[in-house]
Amino acid sequence: MTTTFQALVLGLLQGLSEFLPISSSAHLTLAPWFFGWPDPGLAFDVALHFGTLVAVLWYFRAEWWAMLLAARDIVRHRRIESEQERRAVYLIIATIPGGIAGVLLEKQAETVFRHPALTASALIAMGAVLWLVDRAARRDRTLAAMTWSDALIIGVSQVLALIPGVSRSGSTITAGRALRLDRPAAATFSFLMSMPIIAAAALVKLPALLRGGITVPIVVGIVSAAASSWLAIEILLRYITRRGFGIFALYRLVLGAAVFLTLALRAGR
Repeated sequence: MTTTFQALVLGLLQGLSEFLPISSSAHLTLAPWFFGWPDPGLAFDVALHFGTLVAVLWYFRAEWWAMLLAARDIVRHRRIESEQERRAVYLIIATIPGGIAGVLLEKQAETVFRHPALTASALIAMGAVLWLVDRAARRDRTLAAMTWSDALIIGVSQVLALIPGVSRSGSTITAGRALRLDRPAAATFSFLMSMPIIAAAALVKLPALLRGGITVPIVVGIVSAAASSWLAIEILLRYITRRGFGIFALYRLVLGAAVFLTLALRAGR
């Protein structure tokens, strides 16, 4: 049974790590493992993702409304004309690979992919790739310069995030930077494309949440996840206009090393 304090901590971890390129799935699997907490269960996981969904919908509410109108215009006129209409189509294209992979690899993502050693390896490897790509890539393209092939490549990169430690935002931001998108553009598109995936996952698992009932820890988890998600988006978009992703790459390396150290110490007991 997850306590209110554990729900608060897990909600904060989910919100901050969902949008910072440090892997929310890694933090949610490693926190109980580190501290000896019980598995919070599927219903609690759904609740935390609902909190992050609320945050991304509210933060980008103007963009979502514009794309909703753009989607209506595409259906009405049967052609794509404006930048918003193209962006709506690109989000659909980017969502398809992750959706297919999520259905095909759901069992593996919730079992074999969650071993701490694999998570630590993914944290370290993706941290190094993120740092190298961000330093080497040019920054001469904005969201307006995106093409459908860019969206497809970024969408395919999202499939890697089924492995805890890779990070959905980390993989998609890295792919965007490799395609020469500037940092704000890569981050913004990553945040926008999180909504369909998070919404679909929450919808599929909603019955589990309803069966378990809405408890105080679940409400605390939702609120803390929503608040910290909004904060993470705000911090990242402000931070990367002046600095790169190096600090997040370093954090990933340190956390991965800490996991391997903990595994070694526990094996020696």
